[in-house]
Amino acid sequence: MNAEIRPVKTAAEIGLTDLFAAARKDLPGGSSTEAIRSDAFDRFAAQGLPHSRVEAWKYTDLRRLVRDAKPLAPRPEAIANPAAREAGAVFAGLGVRRLLIVDGAFIPELSDLAGLEAGVRIRATVGALEADEMVLPLEVAGTDPVAALNTAFACDGVVITVAANVVVERPIHLVFVTTGAAPAAMFTRSRLELCHRASLTLVETHEGPAQSDYQVNTAMQMDIGDKANLDHIKITSEGAAALHLATLEASIGAGANYREFGFTTGGAVVRNQLFLRLAGEGTIVSVHQASLLAGRQHADTTLTVDHAAAGSQSREVFKAVVDDEARAVFQGRITVQPGAQQTDARMMARALLLSDEAVANCKPELEIFADDVQCGHGTTTGALDDQLKFYLMARGIPEKEAEALLIQAFVGEVIDAVAREDLRDALSRTMHDWLEGRE
Repeated sequence: MNAEIRPVKTAAEIGLTDLFAAARKDLPGGSSTEAIRSDAFDRFAAQGLPHSRVEAWKYTDLRRLVRDAKPLAPRPEAIANPAAREAGAVFAGLGVRRLLIVDGAFIPELSDLAGLEAGVRIRATVGALEADEMVLPLEVAGTDPVAALNTAFACDGVVITVAANVVVERPIHLVFVTTGAAPAAMFTRSRLELCHRASLTLVETHEGPAQSDYQVNTAMQMDIGDKANLDHIKITSEGAAALHLATLEASIGAGANYREFGFTTGGAVVRNQLFLRLAGEGTIVSVHQASLLAGRQHADTTLTVDHAAAGSQSREVFKAVVDDEARAVFQGRITVQPGAQQTDARMMARALLLSDEAVANCKPELEIFADDVQCGHGTTTGALDDQLKFYLMARGIPEKEAEALLIQAFVGEVIDAVAREDLRDALSRTMHDWLEGRE
């Protein structure tokens, strides 16, 4: 007789079970949405928090890193909150359309909704859920326990629809900010539908107070139509004690051009997971990610690029600068499906270690089921080039400034992939701020 072995639930898993039981009746949505939430939480409960024995979570053991479950954040008094008004300052003065999500709730009163272009619609996720006009399940990421947890608890966010042939001139800036001092959890779900030949620049920033112990589980669904054009920029600069778990799922149509840029500088534990499906022929995708880490930060970027149709192209570049006892993780997988002939896919991960205690785990993978393809991947990890550093110092440049110049050159290659010059400049200022803090 074989006894069934069941893992002991952690305090965080028990807390999440109790939290869902208490909150489920108050979460937005009708009976069909409630059933979807229950099914998603059952999937999470069956797996529990992911741990190092799960291959996709090999380097980010949430069973160890997540000690407890925080209570759901109450709806904020955002209008009188100066932290909410000042959030997202990195892109201030650039003419962006600012949409404010405070403590997990979309705040129309503090958002720039005037003068929307014809064919552009912006609304709160909570309204779409209550009207049963939004489908919660994530198709590709649905089996992931963190994504299932988001489906179970998703409360609010933003739903953006851009009609066919509409070119949105002003970038839309989603400002996610945590303001409360008490421990809290936020579960946000947003959705973008970019129709045929539409064009948009979408920016996300995530930030919060330095010492507040809060948890964020956010998800973004994207449906990018044929021949559409999307630039998506995300900056994760959460508080020093924060947990940030993010899932992005995108289906990208034929002939579309999708450019993704991610920048991580804040948060105690960060996991950005991206599931991209190149669903049509001739699709072009570029993904550039950079992480600047110090202290005991842990930042994980996990990427899946699924080439499902012929003649598509993807480029993925990940760079990490790791100081002190921080850890950077990159896991990337390119899958070429049967029939996706003439796929051109390349992936590269590079890490720069600034201390003996810094750690970088890089694991790029290829999974190819077609024979007429060009695919490649690689990874490098090392310290600053002593010869280049000596060359700069020999010309009178102090050691810290010499190191900063080399780091700027290393990260600048990724920032240069951003199409708009004003957004590139803002990202460069963010990098400079991190370097000044290091000094």
